[in-house]
Amino acid sequence: MHISTGKITKRISTLFLLTALVAVSAIGQKPAYQLYRENGKKVKYDKMVEAAKGADVVLFGEHHTNPISHWLQIELTKELYEAKGGDLMLGAEMFETDNQLLLDEYLSDLISEVKFEEEARLWKNYETDYKPLVLFAKENDLAFIATNIPRRYANSVFKQGVSVLDELSEEAKAYIAPLPLEYDTSLNCYNQLIHGGGPQGHGSINLADAQAIKDATMTHFIMENWSSGKLFIHYHGAYHSDEFESMNWFLNRANSELNIVTISTVTQDVVSELEEDSQGKADFIICVPSTMTNTMR
Repeated sequence: MHISTGKITKRISTLFLLTALVAVSAIGQKPAYQLYRENGKKVKYDKMVEAAKGADVVLFGEHHTNPISHWLQIELTKELYEAKGGDLMLGAEMFETDNQLLLDEYLSDLISEVKFEEEARLWKNYETDYKPLVLFAKENDLAFIATNIPRRYANSVFKQGVSVLDELSEEAKAYIAPLPLEYDTSLNCYNQLIHGGGPQGHGSINLADAQAIKDATMTHFIMENWSSGKLFIHYHGAYHSDEFESMNWFLNRANSELNIVTISTVTQDVVSELEEDSQGKADFIICVPSTMTNTMR
């Protein structure tokens, strides 16, 4: 069949125009986030999902008020449920261990949503950021583990030193990691807190101890509930797992054979390239524009 030169030229021109429009559109996009590997190489979301599916424990480090962190938490959790079903377990820093009974009662419909939310000492951004995860666990009959040390005990450590925990009753000690607290103070995450370079802006051994007892307790309750064949995804502030320290150290100490996948969240003015300071924080790094709207806590 004969096609005129004019028609061919017109089709080529049309194709060129469409290609140019796609290119211009891509250049003009403002991505809500860019995902990177530890070394700063860009990676697709599906790669993170596949790595997480093969893990024993996924440590998802968030910025507490960052909506992209929270959106990807629920999206990744859904993906993991598709792969693991009832072998998926959820846990979070945002729920304290002495509220496990309340959480269990709510998940099993023994108490109402209203009663749970009245009594569970929930974070101010629970409604927008953590409730979707709890509801997902409830709707799919998944375990959700409250892992964090009750804040009254962490606060006592900060004010009085870690030895104050020895004075707790045996009932109270059941809510924290086994004593004595042992950890490596030379790790950057704790060394900074001792010498004033951490996120609090001032340093002391008590501050490092308070951080370490949180890490130790969250890790303890992950290991208390995890077993071979299960996948435990844990949500927490990124500082608790950044640079493969903190909770990673305690998990590896408990079981050096664990396959742990870590995720961190960082913010930058421009997300097209991961800044050097943000590299090395985790297996996968979610880079979010610094102008991203935050949730309230």
